[in-house]
Amino acid sequence: MDAPVPKFTTLGCRLNAYETEAMKELAQSAGLGETVVVNTCAVTAEAVRKSRQEIRRLRRENPNAKVVVTGCAVQTDPDSFSAMEEVDFVVGNTEKMQPETWRGMAADFIGETERVQVDDIMSVTETAGHLIDGFGTRSRAYVQVQNGCDHRCTFCIIPFGRGNSRSVPAGVVVDQIRRLVAKGYNEVVLTGVDLTSWGADLPAAPKLGDLVMRILKLVPELPRLRISSIDSIEVDENLMRAIAEEERLMPHLHLSLQAGDDMILKRMKRRHLRDDAIRFCEEARRLRPDMTFGADIIAGFPTETEEMFLNSLRLVEECNLTWLHVFPYSPREGTPAARMPAVDGRAIKDRAARLRAAGRAPQRGRRRLRWRPRSSPSCRCPATRWRSSCRSSPIPANRSSPWCCAARCCRWRG
Repeated sequence: MDAPVPKFTTLGCRLNAYETEAMKELAQSAGLGETVVVNTCAVTAEAVRKSRQEIRRLRRENPNAKVVVTGCAVQTDPDSFSAMEEVDFVVGNTEKMQPETWRGMAADFIGETERVQVDDIMSVTETAGHLIDGFGTRSRAYVQVQNGCDHRCTFCIIPFGRGNSRSVPAGVVVDQIRRLVAKGYNEVVLTGVDLTSWGADLPAAPKLGDLVMRILKLVPELPRLRISSIDSIEVDENLMRAIAEEERLMPHLHLSLQAGDDMILKRMKRRHLRDDAIRFCEEARRLRPDMTFGADIIAGFPTETEEMFLNSLRLVEECNLTWLHVFPYSPREGTPAARMPAVDGRAIKDRAARLRAAGRAPQRGRRRLRWRPRSSPSCRCPATRWRSSCRSSPIPANRSSPWCCAARCCRWRG
């Protein structure tokens, strides 16, 4: 009979999912037996509630297993999770990436004093975490290049769950991407908590654009590079150059906008104003006409009036945002925003629905895409420069996909 293997559940962001894959490797190497691991999220109060709900459900379904909880909700409030009768071990965001943590749980000698392993995340200064080769789909892999955040937005608890910003050195990132390409991955997505702060803690303080240009130069066999969420006010000159000149950099950016009203942005302690966001979108589209944008927007931030909300709603159209991630505001204890005058819950729900509807409208209005095989002269697929990296055959004409070949290596608008 096969030995039991640990079960993992992830809540929250892509970075959490990336770290879950790393924990699977660590748990397997340590020989951890019948165990359930919950990687929690703290981005909203609702996310914390769902984390607790998931812990209780998994305990009911796995009465004989050890239950290990980790993640941002645990890092920011370890006491409340250690008080849950369903929980056996409480592990912080730093400790979950350390092999000795998992080796200790695999051996049956952990005492009560070691049941909670959560240190001060703000004291962490290392620049490279546990690197994995192959998280994602068969054609797309995610690479963590940054962790933590030095900013203190008034609504956000995440810096206290992730610590200050730390960057993975460019050489380490390039080596990992080379390994991924050698394994057959056609696309790499750079991910982090505050991606545009990459490099600030490294010698000479390079920028994200420098990393992007270096990857594209040193890994010419990589067909596609994609960037996850960015703060548009921190975009540097080399990143704009890459947007303009590098076809292998995919024409989609997800922007951390949060609001479209200047007063709300100031109360959020954001670093940009409404006009900054509009100017960035206009300039990026001028440099790359096929550029599309997604965005994070909070509905019902404290003190938000209807007119302030309408400025956010209008920003969706003015920036032509097509993929919205809408957060109905929920207070996080310990943040300045939680002490501000709250918006009525029904108004928050209504505004969130209106924002989601506004985000769907551009998608419905977009023209249908026409498909051509990669041999088409209209195909702008960068992989056609290196024929060996695009091994797929043309897809059927009736296939519902925005890509003209099975490896999704190009996009052609008819």
